[in-house]
Amino acid sequence: MTHRLLSLAAALVSLSSALRAEDAFVPLFDGKTLAGWEQHSGKAEYRVENGAVVGKTVPDTGNSFLCTAKKYANFILELEFKVDPSMNSGIQFRSNYYTQETEVEIAGKKKKFPADRVHGYQFEIDPSPRAFTGGVYDEGRRGWLFDLKNNEAARKAFKQGEWNQARIECRGSSIKTFINGVPAADFTDDMTAEGVIALQVHGIGKKKEAVGKEVMWKNIRIQELK
Repeated sequence: MTHRLLSLAAALVSLSSALRAEDAFVPLFDGKTLAGWEQHSGKAEYRVENGAVVGKTVPDTGNSFLCTAKKYANFILELEFKVDPSMNSGIQFRSNYYTQETEVEIAGKKKKFPADRVHGYQFEIDPSPRAFTGGVYDEGRRGWLFDLKNNEAARKAFKQGEWNQARIECRGSSIKTFINGVPAADFTDDMTAEGVIALQVHGIGKKKEAVGKEVMWKNIRIQELK
């Protein structure tokens, strides 16, 4: 009887710990409005529909980003997304922008950023045959940091035309991503320690056939880590 009680107590402690960990996640999107978010860089259209943020392509604009007003450093970010098969999109994290044109040195080279140009780490959303969804691209700076050429399991994890789950873990210089629970990127990089979370709608230039394509995100939540 004592052994059973001890086992029950241990199970209850484990359940309590799991519930506390779950409670540590807080929503970044209320499912109804874009409160707490602000648009930067491009002029794509963002709206809320059926509990999801919907981003729509428009012509003659650069990449657009719907950004959190708050910056985050160490965290676990989870959300679901669904994308038109013809689009390219992404989820920015630890990303930033300057309020005026700024020149900085990156990897030994000088680079000039226009005012309001969002740059930083991006969880790639890539429904093309390349299938790099879950890889990490350094938007506006160094390009690919971790593609999925050598991760066939992650390339196959993306579900075309369906809702997919993204998970991003940032702990110090450690960056890990997952697509539908499958490990994708796993590397270290210390260029940027904190920044905004942002939802990208890729620019389409003058491609008339690409106008009005949509990408959706929902159940956006974050757990900040010490």
